[in-house]
Amino acid sequence: MSISSFNYDQAGETYGRSRQTDPRIAAYVERAIGEAQTIINVGAGAGSYEPKDKYVMAVEPSKTMRLQRKEKGRPPAVIGRAEALPFDDRSFDAAMAMVTIHHWQDMERGIQELRRVSKGPVAILTFDPDALHEFWNMAYFPEVVEAERKRYPTMEWLTTTLGGSCQIEAVPIPLDCLDGFQEAFYGRPEAFLNPEVRRNQSAWGFVSEETASKGVTKLEADLQSGKWDKRYGHYRRQPFFVGALRLLVSTPDH
Repeated sequence: MSISSFNYDQAGETYGRSRQTDPRIAAYVERAIGEAQTIINVGAGAGSYEPKDKYVMAVEPSKTMRLQRKEKGRPPAVIGRAEALPFDDRSFDAAMAMVTIHHWQDMERGIQELRRVSKGPVAILTFDPDALHEFWNMAYFPEVVEAERKRYPTMEWLTTTLGGSCQIEAVPIPLDCLDGFQEAFYGRPEAFLNPEVRRNQSAWGFVSEETASKGVTKLEADLQSGKWDKRYGHYRRQPFFVGALRLLVSTPDH
């Protein structure tokens, strides 16, 4: 399965400022990893969701993202791609891939590599394309949502490709979520008026500036008139939102 890629070396300079580890989401990841002591994090980016009490080997192809790891005080990352991990079979207790698989050029090969190098669980944080329509963003940015839907694999495809014993968990998103993906702002719609927030959500890179501007203008007008709050204002008081965020965990069959 191949997809269109997003160039983080060109557009990821501020990624680490708005895409940070949210501790409530991290708790799900840490529970999935369990007692594993050595972990490979593939498509590691700036280091979100890497447990600090484990030995983590990060793999990241983008120089821009690797430099942000340094700024955050994270251990350096190996220069590499998911499709060809430079490690022996079963080298790590666990493997993780946090909101990254939709960027991989050959997703199937990359996921097979995750399974190959891990002797224990493989944890993948991703979004279910069949649930993306549940977010109110569809009313303002349908082209952006559609771009996302095309890039994410279905849960069925993922479980089949990973093999082993798979569990899929819907991860609740907190109202004040620190990780600035789209659904993180379900109760803070003003965030989408900020160009930097949008720039750090890769789906916007797959629609034209004209299309993006049209949706942003519509949202801004509805916020000013009170129309958004009349229809969706209850989200401002909702402590969690269960949308499309999924944690898939595969344990090998021995």
